[in-house]
Amino acid sequence: MAEVSGLRNRIHFEPNSKSRVFGEGMSGVEDVPISSNKPRPPLARAEDLEDEAGGHQTLLPQKQASYSGTDAGLTPTLDEEIQKEEAVNEEDKAKPVQIVLAHEDEHSFELDAAALEKILLQEHVKDLNVVVVSVAGAFRKGKSFLLDFMLRYMHNQQNDLWMGGDDEPLTGFTWRGGCERETTGIQVWSEVFVVDKPDGTKVAVLLVDTQGAFDSQSTIKDCATVFALSTMTSSVQVYNLSQNIQEDDLQHLQLFTEYGRLAMEEIYLKPFQSLMFLIRDWSYPYEHDYGLKGGNTFLEKRLQVKQSQHEELQNVRKHIHSCFSSISCFLQPHPGLKVATNPYFDGRLKDIDRDFKRELAALVPLLLAPDRLVEKEIGGNKVTCKDLLEYFKAYIKIYQGEELPHPKSMLQATAEANNLTAVAGAKEMYSKSMESVCGGDKPYIAPADLERRHEEFRECSVRHFRSVKKMGGDEFCQRYQNQLEAELDEAFANFTKHNDGKNIFYAARTPATICVVMFVTYVLSGVTGFLGLSTFAALANMVMGLALLALCTWAYVKYSGEWRELGTLIDLVADTVWELVFSRLSAPLGNGLAWPASLLPSLPPGAAHGLRALSPLNNNYKKTN
Repeated sequence: MAEVSGLRNRIHFEPNSKSRVFGEGMSGVEDVPISSNKPRPPLARAEDLEDEAGGHQTLLPQKQASYSGTDAGLTPTLDEEIQKEEAVNEEDKAKPVQIVLAHEDEHSFELDAAALEKILLQEHVKDLNVVVVSVAGAFRKGKSFLLDFMLRYMHNQQNDLWMGGDDEPLTGFTWRGGCERETTGIQVWSEVFVVDKPDGTKVAVLLVDTQGAFDSQSTIKDCATVFALSTMTSSVQVYNLSQNIQEDDLQHLQLFTEYGRLAMEEIYLKPFQSLMFLIRDWSYPYEHDYGLKGGNTFLEKRLQVKQSQHEELQNVRKHIHSCFSSISCFLQPHPGLKVATNPYFDGRLKDIDRDFKRELAALVPLLLAPDRLVEKEIGGNKVTCKDLLEYFKAYIKIYQGEELPHPKSMLQATAEANNLTAVAGAKEMYSKSMESVCGGDKPYIAPADLERRHEEFRECSVRHFRSVKKMGGDEFCQRYQNQLEAELDEAFANFTKHNDGKNIFYAARTPATICVVMFVTYVLSGVTGFLGLSTFAALANMVMGLALLALCTWAYVKYSGEWRELGTLIDLVADTVWELVFSRLSAPLGNGLAWPASLLPSLPPGAAHGLRALSPLNNNYKKTN
């Protein structure tokens, strides 16, 4: 069935499409018109297709001229039929479809659910188990170019000459030469190929192209999101690399796969399926031969864990082995100088080196031959096309949210760790200094003295932070200095509360307030009862009873440590009553009851402060609370 479907697509697609971008003034390659029973206008060249409407206008006069001598009245009808037929063919023609849209300004991604549904929910494929082959890696390394040869194979599986003619341009996923990126987001081929496996089952094959990583417009988070999303949804991930497997390639793979594993609801023993390292432009065939055998030997050496290795290098390799159920490597030769340097190269096989074509003929069947297809599984369960749609929707929501940490570059991550270490050291220095002044075994200290010590230790702590050599630059480090200062102020607030708890008068504030309330209500009850105001007397007695109950409850909370929330509520009510009632009532008396100022200088500093603290009506006592 794949062969029939492929032949049908070749008939209506290959001659009429151009994915190459030609330079100005180049005519490209003319398409060969397909014979039909109805007369049809000649097909336009590549530059004529830039404006589809304009192309039709230039062809219409030829059509009208050919019919002007027979029946001019039929011309509009024939033109309308031709335009309608071409519109239908254009809509039905297989093409790359953008399913994950990249918003460059916001550095975010959005799923085009409607486009994906149109592909995956077709009646003949929606219930079939799906095989997803994705190609990911750095930008401008030939991912789309490789996928177009995969398309040729899927269209001609039964033909040994599936690579096509030597003079046939390469079409399919959009690609071009040059140094600027071409693909953004994630694209899939609109045609889902149905393949009969050797065991008689039918599977749906989906080809996926991804945005290249590490271009000048993408952040590390962008690259990690695209790579992780393609890895999570693919059954075979082709990791496209150039010339060699370097340590930073493995570190990026570790980062991207960990970012994908974080997004998965459940962590399985090995969350991802097949990974193939595809090393392009391999230049060392005298050490390891081209192809799968040489590649696996090379990969085994690269991913080997040795006791002599640094722990960091061992962790990277262990992580990669733990993420994929199958890992392989294929060494692909360079396609030749004509491909690399000719700006008008359009994918013709005649311009590609023989070694490249030979290894390419071996590589593609390794991925797409019916007996080599790997069906997508999640949690040990095979995934159908309609299931894959739901997984795409679920995963993209996770990456659109803020639940996951944002991946960072190695410099940024190192600079953050460096600054956080400096913050922790400075904060520890401050805490030790404050503990020596007002720690758990230290006596109560005057709030003014405590605040003065805080300012001294705070300045020393910030000075220590600045003296530590840090990465990231002044502006970056300033953010962490601000963070340190905020944390020191918060720590000072906690030390102040701890110090206040040592003040016996502060600790007795709640019971004192309750006792005053009980005394006042007792007096009011007696006076109103004597005057015959029984209602007010009863109300005063009720308040007195509630105050007594609150005092007993507070004492039990302080003694047992239970019902702490209730004890906090009683303290809060007592503080409110004190501030709103007794403080205002005592304000006119405060100056009269304050200790004479002439007495304080003659006393020792400790005694003078003790006299201030003993007067609950003194303004200085209010500041300590």
